[in-house]
Amino acid sequence: MEEIRKEIKEKVILVAVATEDPVQTEESLDELEELVKTAGAEVVARVVQLREAPHPGTYIGKGKIEEVQAFLYGTDATGIVCDDELSPAQISNLEQALDTKIMDRTLIILDIFAKRAFTREGKIQVELAQLKYRASKLTGKGTSLSRLGGGIGTRGPGEKKLEMDRRLIRTRISHLKAELRDVIKHRQVQRKQRQRNHMPVVCIVGYTNAGKSTLLNYYTNAGVLEEDQLFATLDPTTKSVELESGQTILMTDTVGFIQKLPHHLVDAFKSTLEEAKYSDLILHVVDASNPQKEQQMETVYNTLNQLGANESSVITAFNKIDLLKDEEILKDPMAEAVVKISGKTGEGTAKLLQTIEEMLQKKKLYLEKTYGYDEAGKIQIIRNYGQLLKEEYTEEGIYVQAYIPKEILGSI
Repeated sequence: MEEIRKEIKEKVILVAVATEDPVQTEESLDELEELVKTAGAEVVARVVQLREAPHPGTYIGKGKIEEVQAFLYGTDATGIVCDDELSPAQISNLEQALDTKIMDRTLIILDIFAKRAFTREGKIQVELAQLKYRASKLTGKGTSLSRLGGGIGTRGPGEKKLEMDRRLIRTRISHLKAELRDVIKHRQVQRKQRQRNHMPVVCIVGYTNAGKSTLLNYYTNAGVLEEDQLFATLDPTTKSVELESGQTILMTDTVGFIQKLPHHLVDAFKSTLEEAKYSDLILHVVDASNPQKEQQMETVYNTLNQLGANESSVITAFNKIDLLKDEEILKDPMAEAVVKISGKTGEGTAKLLQTIEEMLQKKKLYLEKTYGYDEAGKIQIIRNYGQLLKEEYTEEGIYVQAYIPKEILGSI
């Protein structure tokens, strides 16, 4: 059985155009190789071409096409994966020139998402992104969406209907959008309920595989899948965490970001990713052991800007410090606070919760007041939603010092 499994595993060649820094291109290809492995294929060769810009018709030039052709014969590869999103003309021309399956970075990411989506919302979002992507590739390929053979790049809606014309795709997209609107309404109701409860929300964001799920599991025993793979978790998880003061907050784990995150996915997952926009605090988890952490942090902030979530306060948690061999200065000028942690060993996690509490406290109002004994119910409101610093029973009434959310000021 193992031999059969090895025989049917797809072999692919990675192809990239280096327009600026060749080192950066190699790093991007390293990430693409991880994506391909996650999708279930094996990388057997790499081809990089230095050009001012990708070839408009074939992505790479004629000489490199011949080099790829030689690799296809020499390695028995079943397809190529390009590091950028290809145009319909580029796909068509490369298929004609190489007579093999042509895939791009976007298709691989969509394929992984199709494999990892388990909730109704996740499945709707992924199918919507896939259909938009495939609809954009119809030009120059007639009305056929058929992809011969199985393997990576064929999961999701493509398996249900291999032949879909534009009208059918538009109809399906409209149907999915209507379904997604219902899900978004439900999410908005949940968000309003949280706002009414005045429960602070901390949204965990970060590059894929930075350790967001590991951290959430450490604090909440959420049981979220942890794997050393890109996009191990796709569907967001929200769990409550009790701080040292007794205050309860909600932590929401979001889908990981990545370089060249397909715009189809950003659009489809906007309602999920917007949790960051409406949160009280953003917890930015960074893999401190990753040599490309600076670029990864930049990608996260660019995506947050794209979502309009760049006004929230940010705490950056440099995770996986247990993997660092040497003492390293870790900094993030975009964050209001920086904490070094290990979600695996627990090192620094108590300090991180303390920092979260301090940051949330800055957003609260300081209250010092004496309440009559007939107003004791208001003390309970403060206890539930604020931080009670002092409660003293005097002849005049109940003397209180507390930090409270400004939203409950009217009720107390």
